[in-house]
Amino acid sequence: MSIAAEPQTRTVALIGNPNTGKSTVFGALSGVQQRVGNYPGVTVEKKTGRMTVDGKRWTLIDLPGTYSLAPRSLDEMVAVDVMLGRRPDTPKPDVILCIVDANNLERNLYLVSQVLELGRPTVVALTMTDLAEDRGTTLDLPKLRERLGVPVVPIRAHKRIGLDALKTALAETATQEQPASAPESPFPEPFQGEVARIEAWLADARPGLPPLPRYLVERLLLDTSGYLEGHVALKNGNVEGLHAEILAARQRLAEAGCPVPAVEAMARYGWAASMLDGVVTRPDEPRVTSGDRVDRVLTHRVWGTLIFVAVMALIFQAVFTWSIPLMDLIDAGVGGLATLVEGVMAEGALRSLIIDGMIAGVGGVIVFLPQIFILFFFLGILEDCGYLARAAYLMDRLMTRLGLSGKSFIPLLSSFACAIPGVMATRVIEDRRDRMTTILVAPLMSCSARLPVYTLLIAAFIPPVAVAGFVSLQAMTMVAMYAVGVITAAAVAWALKKTAFKGPTPPFVMELPAYKWPSPRVVLHRMFERGWSFVRRAGTIIFAVSIVMWALLYFPRLPESTEAAFAQQIAALEDQREAADDAEAVEAIDAQIATLEARADGEQKRLSLLGRAGRVIEPVVRPLGWDWRIGAAAIASFPAREVVVATLGVIFDVGSDVEGEEGASRLQVALREAEHRDGRPLFTIPVALSIMVFFALCAQCVSTLAVIRRETNSWGWPLFCFAYMTVLAYFGAMLVYQVGTWIAA
Repeated sequence: MSIAAEPQTRTVALIGNPNTGKSTVFGALSGVQQRVGNYPGVTVEKKTGRMTVDGKRWTLIDLPGTYSLAPRSLDEMVAVDVMLGRRPDTPKPDVILCIVDANNLERNLYLVSQVLELGRPTVVALTMTDLAEDRGTTLDLPKLRERLGVPVVPIRAHKRIGLDALKTALAETATQEQPASAPESPFPEPFQGEVARIEAWLADARPGLPPLPRYLVERLLLDTSGYLEGHVALKNGNVEGLHAEILAARQRLAEAGCPVPAVEAMARYGWAASMLDGVVTRPDEPRVTSGDRVDRVLTHRVWGTLIFVAVMALIFQAVFTWSIPLMDLIDAGVGGLATLVEGVMAEGALRSLIIDGMIAGVGGVIVFLPQIFILFFFLGILEDCGYLARAAYLMDRLMTRLGLSGKSFIPLLSSFACAIPGVMATRVIEDRRDRMTTILVAPLMSCSARLPVYTLLIAAFIPPVAVAGFVSLQAMTMVAMYAVGVITAAAVAWALKKTAFKGPTPPFVMELPAYKWPSPRVVLHRMFERGWSFVRRAGTIIFAVSIVMWALLYFPRLPESTEAAFAQQIAALEDQREAADDAEAVEAIDAQIATLEARADGEQKRLSLLGRAGRVIEPVVRPLGWDWRIGAAAIASFPAREVVVATLGVIFDVGSDVEGEEGASRLQVALREAEHRDGRPLFTIPVALSIMVFFALCAQCVSTLAVIRRETNSWGWPLFCFAYMTVLAYFGAMLVYQVGTWIAA
């Protein structure tokens, strides 16, 4: 054993199967000293933390949960490269910490065998030993340590039991450059012989380059998808030669009774069984625990589904309605701050920038925080207590028809309240293809921001009649708008899984974790971590876009003569109000002043760059039944679709205060009375339906796009999402208008 020089900061990489408590161990070791980001160029979440052991600083790297260390995509390659120290943006780990569930040792040791083959100093942390004891399972830990050749430390991270022993084991192991003993390969001799043959071939093809780690050479032979072959640098460029060499090796292995890739499962599970022989003792009759009895109900097709619907209804209710008081409070605070600034600053561009650009931009970010906190509070409880895995199991049959897994259901359901927490909730999906597909279709769910648009147009243009004598046509229209998003999302998900994310539907292999009381510390930490992540990452982008939109609406300004004319009329009315001697007269004058201010605001918006853009795109939106005013309102709502109602109020000279019942009523009247230049009514039922379908399908939410960028670590995916949804929205709206007009005629 050689001793390495003492570095100033040591690094440990955590890896383990999903649901082994790895995140809990990471949180217990690092506390609040955590950072979440992405590895450059990929969608893999990079979670790092810090801890101190015997006065020395340590960096913790929490790798994504995985059942196997087989790189078949760029994302999965990251985990292998981090542990081998092949990523320039991440320090080479001094020690690898494998988190292993004591209740599923056979399956967990499959991953451990792969980690040991990397030849890196390793420590095994054994979790959920108390639950194993409850099931009557006994473990001979000294014998397991001896056979694995690495420290094995039992811990209960949520109660902070065993953490000191774990830190001591990490500190002692980290001083080793190599493991105390070389791991024995689980593969049969014919396989090892073929690996040696390919190593020799690569040595000739890569002169001057460092030898490829033996583990990656084994993966070249085992990876039948060919992904890894495309990532091996060859000096002579003889890719075909490497491929032929690998195919020949697989042929020889098949003839020797070691077919690829089955040989790996046989070898590793055989190795795991030999490691556990005499180590694990279980009762002759499996002990039925209280968790087993609860599972019979929670995973039952009928009772489990009913309970799941009730749980989701509770969460949906909480996100959708319980957050409103807090959102109103934030909204009032933002409004109060704007009023304060308005009172101390003179009217002008700077005041408008601060109030309408900066304060409104920041307010547009933090107003979503209550929804995000509430959603992740409940998700944290469900995940930590073990129910989330049962929910995914129940929904798997439904989601499989779209090529997704049951884990996609909760993010999509959350998106009905707001796509932002919905997109962030996709972090529970391990499979990259499923996660990306879910992220890209989540914005199609009709979120709460679309409701004001539906409500305004349905109330104004859909007759309040009953269909079949008892079903409201207005209610049917509202349901239809929600159905448009759901059906389109199903079609898009199916298309994405057949094209961009093509691949076999991953088998839904999920170990149902044991039930336990959720740790308040873990739940609250996850809630605040994800809330802060949203503010920090998405907030900057949203803030910048808000400033740009403010400039587009503010410039150029009305001519001085026009502004002076409005100011003169308002001043005259204010003089009349001063002289008025009864409340009725004052109220009438206030209404005239409000009308004049709304007209001035409307004139300004029509003259602005955004208003001019509306005129430019009028030929484009005409097939949808729109004129330039509706087009300008649609453009203005691209940063946030909910602003379209206020924008319509401004453009149609009603003013931006249209949230109350009176304001909405005035806007509905204005829309009904609006006309084309030739005197035809601007708004008809087909036009109203066209607008609603456009808003149901279009990605008019810069906050959501910013979160997609943050979650995918790429601008390409949010741009793709924006493009495909806008195209769908345009043609969907055109189809509805043209067909509706044809039927009406």
